[in-house]
Amino acid sequence: MSKPVKLESVAPAADLRAAMRALGAEARAAARALANAPAETKTLALTAAAEALRARAGEILAANARDLEAARAKGLAGSFIDRLTLDPGRIEAMARGLEEVAALPDPVGRVLATFTRPNGLTIERVATPLGVIGVIYESRPNVTADAGALCLKAGDAAILRGGSDSFHSSAAIHACLTAGLKAAGLPEAAIARVPFASREAVGEMLEGLGGALDVIVPRGGKSLVERVQREARVPVFAHLEGVVHVYVDATADLDKAKRLLINSKMRRTGVCGAAETLLVERAAAPRLLRPLIEALLEAGCAVRGDEATRAVDKRVTAASEADWRAEYLDAIISAKVVENLDAAIAHIETYGSHHTDCIVTEDKAAAEKFLKQVDSAIVLHNASTQFADGGEFGFGGEIGIATGRMHARGPVGVEQLCTFKYRVRGDGQTRA
Repeated sequence: MSKPVKLESVAPAADLRAAMRALGAEARAAARALANAPAETKTLALTAAAEALRARAGEILAANARDLEAARAKGLAGSFIDRLTLDPGRIEAMARGLEEVAALPDPVGRVLATFTRPNGLTIERVATPLGVIGVIYESRPNVTADAGALCLKAGDAAILRGGSDSFHSSAAIHACLTAGLKAAGLPEAAIARVPFASREAVGEMLEGLGGALDVIVPRGGKSLVERVQREARVPVFAHLEGVVHVYVDATADLDKAKRLLINSKMRRTGVCGAAETLLVERAAAPRLLRPLIEALLEAGCAVRGDEATRAVDKRVTAASEADWRAEYLDAIISAKVVENLDAAIAHIETYGSHHTDCIVTEDKAAAEKFLKQVDSAIVLHNASTQFADGGEFGFGGEIGIATGRMHARGPVGVEQLCTFKYRVRGDGQTRA
C-alpha cells in the first residue's frame, strides 16, 4: 500500500494517480478474500476494532483537537464544528456501533428466494457482496468507523476518503479499524483510507480507480454530492441534502406537536434528519401556530416565515424563496401556513429532497394518505424526524441515507451493501 503523506503535502499528479490505482488494486484483492471470510472472522475484526477505539481514545481526541484548532482558525460555522467534534461519549458510541454491527446476522449467503421450474431446475437468489465501495465524506470523522464496519460486515472492501477538515481524526480512527483487521487475520487493505487530502484524489475515485470500484457513496454537502453524481463513472448511492419537513394538521395534539417539532429540529441541528421546514394547516393556525413558533424561538431556533407566521411573533423574519429549499444544518427553520394536506404534500414535492418528512396528526386517514403519497425515502407519523438513522432502524448504523430510487433507498445498512446472484441446480437438463 502507498505510504501515507502529510496533509500539507502535494503529490505530483502522476504519483497520486499511481498511488490511488495501487490502493484500488489492493482493495480489489482484499474484496475477494472478504467475500469468502467466515462470519466469525468478520465479527472478531469488528470487536477488536471496538476495543482499539476505547484503548486509543486519548490518541483520537488529540488528533481531533488538531482538526478542531484548524477549523476554528478558518472561522467555520458552529454546526460544522459540532459535526467535527469528538468527545469520550462519541468515541464510546462509535465503539458500541462497531459491536452492534458485529452482532448483526451475516448478510452474505442469505437465500432471498427459491423456486423450482417445470423442467426441474431449482433456482436460488443468494445475497453476495457488492465488491469494493468508495466512500467520500466531509466533516464527520465517525463515518470512518461506521462505513468501514458496515462494508466489512457485508463482505465488501472499502476505500474511505474523509474530508481535509477531519484528516487527523479520521486517520486515528482508521488505525483502530486496521488493528481489528490484523487481529482477525484479514488483509489490511479491506478497509483502506486515502492518504491524500487533495481534490484530485476524489477525481481519481470518481474515475473508478482503473475499474477497482464498484460503487461510490458520497456523504456531505450538496456541492460534493452534485460533483459525484456529475463526474462519477461508477454507480452512485445518492445521498442528497435533507430538506426535511414537519407538517402539523388541525387534529394534532399541541403538546405532542411541540415535543416532536423541537426534537426534530433541535436535538442535533447538524444531522441530515433535522427538520428544516415547518408546515401548519390553516385550520390549525389559530390554535397551534403561535405556541409552536414560540417553542422554537424559546429553544434558540431562528424562524423565517411567510406572512401568516410573521403575524404571530415579531421575532420571525421573512422567508425567501430560497428558504423553502434550504438545508440549514443549524438552529434555523422556515415556517409556512398551508391550506390543507394536499397543499402540504404539494409543497414537499416541490421543495423537498425526498429524504425524510413527517406528519403530526390524530387523523389516521390523513396519516395514511401522507405516508402513501409523500415520495420520500422515510416518511413518519407522529415521530421525530431524527429517527432517520440506520442505527435507529436496527441496522447497526448506516453508510448514508440514499434518496435515489435504484437498489438502495433510505438508510443504507449491511443488507443494502449486498447484491445477489442466482444459483441454479439441475440434473442434466438441456434447453430445446
